[in-house]
Amino acid sequence: MSEHVLDPAGVAREPLAGEVAPDPATGRPAGRAQALVLLFSSCLAVLGAVLLAPVLPRVQDAFASTPGVETLTPVVLTAPALVIGLTAMVAGRIVDRVGRKRLLVGALVAYAVVGTAPLWLPSLQLIVASRVLLGLTEAAIMTCCTTLLADYFHGSQRERYFGLQVVFTTVAATLFFGLGGALAAQDWRTPFWLYAVSLPLALLAARYVWQPAPQARAHAPELPPLPWRQLAAPVGVTLLGGLVFYVLVVQLSFVLDGIGVVSTATLGAASAIASLGTAIGAFLFGRLARLGPAVTVPLAFGVSGVGIVGMGLAATVPLVVVSAVVTGFGNGLLLPSLLTWALGSLAFEQRGRGTGVWTSALFLGQFVCPLVVLALSGAVRGLGPALVVVGAVSLATAAGVRSGGRLTGRR
Repeated sequence: MSEHVLDPAGVAREPLAGEVAPDPATGRPAGRAQALVLLFSSCLAVLGAVLLAPVLPRVQDAFASTPGVETLTPVVLTAPALVIGLTAMVAGRIVDRVGRKRLLVGALVAYAVVGTAPLWLPSLQLIVASRVLLGLTEAAIMTCCTTLLADYFHGSQRERYFGLQVVFTTVAATLFFGLGGALAAQDWRTPFWLYAVSLPLALLAARYVWQPAPQARAHAPELPPLPWRQLAAPVGVTLLGGLVFYVLVVQLSFVLDGIGVVSTATLGAASAIASLGTAIGAFLFGRLARLGPAVTVPLAFGVSGVGIVGMGLAATVPLVVVSAVVTGFGNGLLLPSLLTWALGSLAFEQRGRGTGVWTSALFLGQFVCPLVVLALSGAVRGLGPALVVVGAVSLATAAGVRSGGRLTGRR
């Protein structure tokens, strides 16, 4: 039985001609080796986001005499995500114009260079600059990896690998957080050595990843325009989805602290359990994807919304952890559902730019998440009520997306 691709409405259609890109040299389709290289490379953006969280206080102490150190130190952690949000669209255009493999291998090498640079940089300002450059490489890596997964696979295979991309990055986040804390026990600069892991990945990408053969129309002077009318809804919803997704990552420790939990072991265990919920949700996405984005996107927002409301109302550790697991499960469904919705109807020459636009929306949503929650906390007088508001917005989004599908006759 032939595979089908889901359009943005969740309706199955036949794959576009040349949509699945075999190896031009052998004619063979992509397999596990290509998928694993892309999935492991996708984890590098997470490395940039979580590795340094445990060492920020020590970074601030090391540069205590630097003017504005209280402002610059958090930027060391958040700068890559902001840069990804601002530049992934540009990376997407380069992917479509220059090619996937060349940009991926080059970005993996550059990632190691700028990622390890703080090992010897003498000032906090230079470290922040290196983190901005790291964000540029992460934007290219994420856009290339997701685009190539869409190039190499289609139908249920593509959906399964989109889900596994979230599984891999979620598990990696948990491991990197622990590794960062352990390595920082020696010196605050030591965790930066982990960024060199992209070098073996660059070698593997050069060996196992191939550049999809361009289609005839790809030789035209101008790339075919993106279908903005189709992309507007999934990209707009993804901006909100990035915010909803990041609530758990940023706010769980503050929720537990608010009810009197001070043990770092308890905080770490709660985060790990919540991450497990995310991994399970992403793993199960492959089984639910056949229902289409018109079902999976509202389901994901609905489950995450219920969990976030629960976190806002919970007064005991068990209730917080249960709510966090529910939120994590919804988050695990959320990203692959949104990605399938956004990319489902794009042709080969549009896919890099479409992935870049989607990635920008996701990371911008993640970047503004703590700012939005902080503003809400001031407006409604407390973190708990602020989370209830965010959860309610997530539930309203679920209802809106689902109702929109029904109004247009979508499944």
